[in-house]
Amino acid sequence: QVQLIESGGGLVQAGGSLRLSCQASGRTFSSYRLGWFRQAPGKEREFVAHISWSGANTYYADSVKGRFTISRDNAKSTVYLQMNSLKHEDTAVYYCATHFSGSYYHSSAYEYWGQGTQVTVSS
Repeated sequence: QVQLIESGGGLVQAGGSLRLSCQASGRTFSSYRLGWFRQAPGKEREFVAHISWSGANTYYADSVKGRFTISRDNAKSTVYLQMNSLKHEDTAVYYCATHFSGSYYHSSAYEYWGQGTQVTVSS
């Protein structure tokens, strides 16, 4: 069992930055690959970013590539999402999750989820 708690969301103007954190507890953090997803009102949950066990490999949705950076600190059992040049369309609830099996792009491949943190970008 793994518990994930996201933090760092809030209200920011377009063009601004936020850094989300996701703290894990439970099983060995370094044994998990992790992803960030987001869900806007009335839309399906969508993939944002993924990071490997060591942090050496990262993947991003095209919509955030070049603006968002995923990273992890295994000593702190925390994964981060640095979001720069935020746009109104980035407004959503952001979730972190542990990648269990299958394509990192699909939410069905993830096992444990946090409760989410709201990001609102004003235009």
